[in-house]
Amino acid sequence: MTVGASEPGRRELAAYALGSIGTGIYSTVPGLLLLYFMTDALGVPAGVAGLVVVLPKAWDAVFNPMVGAASDSEALRTGRRTRILMAGTLALPVAFAAMFASPLTGVGAAAWVSITFVLASSAFSLFQVPYVALPAEMSERPEVRTRIMVWRIVCLTIGILVAGSVAPAVVSLVGGGRGGYGVMGVAIGAVLVVTLLIPTLAARRVPSRAGAEPLSLAGALRCARGNHAFFALLGAFVVQAAAVAIMLAAVPYTATYWLGGYQLTSLLFVCLVAPSAVAVPLWGKAAARWGRLRCLTVAACGFALGAVSLWPAVGPGPAHMAATLTLSALLGVCYAALQVLPLSLLPDTVHADAARTGRLQSGAFTGLWTAGETLGLAAGPGVFSLALACAGFVASTTHQPVAQTPAARTGVLLGFSIVPAVLMLLSLPALRAYGRHRAASPGAAPAPAAPPDSDLEPESPR
Repeated sequence: MTVGASEPGRRELAAYALGSIGTGIYSTVPGLLLLYFMTDALGVPAGVAGLVVVLPKAWDAVFNPMVGAASDSEALRTGRRTRILMAGTLALPVAFAAMFASPLTGVGAAAWVSITFVLASSAFSLFQVPYVALPAEMSERPEVRTRIMVWRIVCLTIGILVAGSVAPAVVSLVGGGRGGYGVMGVAIGAVLVVTLLIPTLAARRVPSRAGAEPLSLAGALRCARGNHAFFALLGAFVVQAAAVAIMLAAVPYTATYWLGGYQLTSLLFVCLVAPSAVAVPLWGKAAARWGRLRCLTVAACGFALGAVSLWPAVGPGPAHMAATLTLSALLGVCYAALQVLPLSLLPDTVHADAARTGRLQSGAFTGLWTAGETLGLAAGPGVFSLALACAGFVASTTHQPVAQTPAARTGVLLGFSIVPAVLMLLSLPALRAYGRHRAASPGAAPAPAAPPDSDLEPESPR
């Protein structure tokens, strides 16, 4: 495909979007199960487990922009981003399997998981950063990029759904404990190989357009410094990602300590995520009619309302279970918009910056974006684990379970309902700031015939 000459067809869209099944799987399983794996199977104290989850991700905040610079350098030199994509594709499945194969417990297990998590996160960055840069190079037209994002987020939702439903089920099916998590790690690693390899090979047909020179971390920050719309959108996305991550981290704890058992983790997760698979195309159509920013704001408010409603709904018994699952499904509908709409707006900020500076630095911006996303996803489980520690949650192993205090159980429920709602509301000022800055940015002056989906950016000519 050549940007501006021919737009991606169904085959190209499917090949690209398939990678999001893999990224959805990797993004979900550690966020959903790693904290619980450490506190309830490896005997790692909640506070220590929280540090294990957060600290490796802090490395990503530095590493992702470095990958973005390397990706732009490769694009400048070869016209493709394939080699970095391939490095991540080959390394991630191995590191992922090792992350859930700790032969140790306690402090030793914390060290094992920390090292393997750093390796897995680094491998994921090698794939994710150039992968996210591709849509800006597949089309200059905002409505086409939204279509690309719809395909991608549908596949991302499938990956999240598969990960959240299958991974806990595999653990339970093979007997639980460290052995069950080890088998799950190998099985998920095998799926990652397939879902990442196909888009990596397909990326050879996407010509890349880097700027005049690749940027380092400092250069990427200098490049983005004047792009206020980008930072406003990134700020909103990071806070929303943290809110969702806290809720997902609380899912196995909520199932275990409020709904009747760990085996309900898959059911609760499916109800939370499955509706988004249907809702993603609907949000795409709604955005085309009413605008992406407006729909994103509505979805954030709806998610906050649904999360608050979970506080009185969660509890033992059929009535509470039905209410919890129904509200989770409604949250899933809003979650779909929180996934697809920020990513469809991101390329707009990249192209607006190109209009301002004369350089298209896709890798630099997506490096910063994925760094922020990583911090948000890590901050969720980290904050949740610290809250558990403050509430008196006691770590245990599979063979030595511990009865938790009412305070600890309340801490679990806060992480599943009130805290995500508050964070989602805190993202709204940043979304409002994004709208103001995009209206004032170069290349964003509204065109008379611009479709509503353009969100302040005129349609680029073919």
